Amino acid sequence: MPTTDPAAGTAPGTDTRPTTLRAAEDTATALWNDSADPTELRTAITEYGAVGATCNPVIALTCIRQDPDTWVPRIRELADEFPTLGESAIGWKAVEELSITAARLLEPAFRASGGRNGRLSMQTDPRHHRDKDALVEQAVRFAGLAENIIVKIPATALGIEAIEEAVYRGVSINATVSFTVPQALAVAQAIERGLDRRTADGMPEHEFGHVVTIMGGRLDDWLKTVVKRDRVMVDPGILEWAGVAALKKAHHLFVERGYRSRILSAAFRNHMQWSELVGGDLVVSPPFQWTKDINDNGIVADPHAIDRPVDPVVIEQLRAATPEFARAYDEDGMTPDEFDHFGATVTTLRQFLDADAQLDALVRDILVPPMV
Repeated sequence: MPTTDPAAGTAPGTDTRPTTLRAAEDTATALWNDSADPTELRTAITEYGAVGATCNPVIALTCIRQDPDTWVPRIRELADEFPTLGESAIGWKAVEELSITAARLLEPAFRASGGRNGRLSMQTDPRHHRDKDALVEQAVRFAGLAENIIVKIPATALGIEAIEEAVYRGVSINATVSFTVPQALAVAQAIERGLDRRTADGMPEHEFGHVVTIMGGRLDDWLKTVVKRDRVMVDPGILEWAGVAALKKAHHLFVERGYRSRILSAAFRNHMQWSELVGGDLVVSPPFQWTKDINDNGIVADPHAIDRPVDPVVIEQLRAATPEFARAYDEDGMTPDEFDHFGATVTTLRQFLDADAQLDALVRDILVPPMV
């Protein structure tokens, strides 16, 4: 894939030596771990310099399934402690405990950064996606579990309204179910409105550590689905660049406009969702295995990669492949009312809802085991 010279246009004396993921600690780019599994997170912190982590229904379900010796007896204990709670509520108690444990591991990074990093992202229940008040109330509750909790709310039309209100009420936000430049900008603007309302009402200002996720790999996935569906013949390599292009564009727009939030790269499908973003004041959040594999394979990046534009030829090829790319890449590609029906939104929301249902079933099978 053609690229510009990494050293082109840099000032004399600027360090242009390639950087590894661990060495990226020397840039403005922060590494978070896309899992709240305590063992993985400890390793990510000590070996790779991670300064944040995340939890959602899919991650929580995986963690509980992978550590039955811890979680099966604990779920039974929770059922005894809260005898009137149903399976769903008990499952979310387990999610809360998992998140609090991860948040404690990140406290040193939280203190060292003044609250900008050291954050544990905890996702609101996707079953609230149609209820703004429920999203806000749960966000406020989660924010109270630990001072370094940052709360995920979906970047849907209703979710963006909830984000503004939650920010106003003092919640640190991470947008989720977010794949596009228009969604990222709408979330950033909602965060600004919430912060401005706080200032107007004389509320204290501090470092909230707000981030706005773009799930770049899931954008790639959706475009691949559309191209296959529509039987469009295209160089498959260009479809690996769509998420990267959206992430780069959104980051630069955030910087230009002075938004008080950062872009976060998630849903990794290739190493470029890290290596092409290095040098930007943003967050990259690969799953633990991706972090390990990037390091074990000796992948290096230009320390100023964020300022290297995606080849314009690739952008034009993506535009030609499907109009869905323009919807995701152009600032005005979608209105908020269209966010809910974007293919990646529907697919991801369904996955999160399914994980909720599976977590309910897991708890049910522990508490009311099937007859053999």
